[in-house]
Amino acid sequence: MKKSVQSAPAASPAKQIAGFISKFDPEVARVIRSARVTLRKRFPTAIEQVYDNYNFLAIGFCTTERTTDCIVSLAAQAKGVALSFYYGASLPDPCGILQGNGNQNRFIRLESAATLANRDVQTLLAAAAAQAKSPLPATGRGYTLIKSISAKQRPRRLPQK
Repeated sequence: MKKSVQSAPAASPAKQIAGFISKFDPEVARVIRSARVTLRKRFPTAIEQVYDNYNFLAIGFCTTERTTDCIVSLAAQAKGVALSFYYGASLPDPCGILQGNGNQNRFIRLESAATLANRDVQTLLAAAAAQAKSPLPATGRGYTLIKSISAKQRPRRLPQK
């Protein structure tokens, strides 16, 4: 007779994300947590897609479960946190605050979640949501989806001096 092997149930998305964030230095972790709360309030119906990959912890706020429908994401690494616009190259940026020169993505470095309250950043967030291929639902509540966890990752903390 064969024995069936049951795997342990995965931790809740909230517990998984707390674990991902705990890998960072306290100051970076604080920025991730507070910026995530701010973006969740800004986009309450968005699907929060989480990738704990080799280079970054990425938390995207998306209109569907397709990554290409990401409006904006937090990209965290040991050096800090960036607000990444998936289609940032096509956003109007009259104040020139977006960084990067790739064909598609642009970003803003976040010293703190207070950066998200900046009028120019708010304008970019509104423009990114408006240009989304699929609109955000007008009602309801978004949810969190853990998309991937890489076994091998760059260090999430800066080396001690």
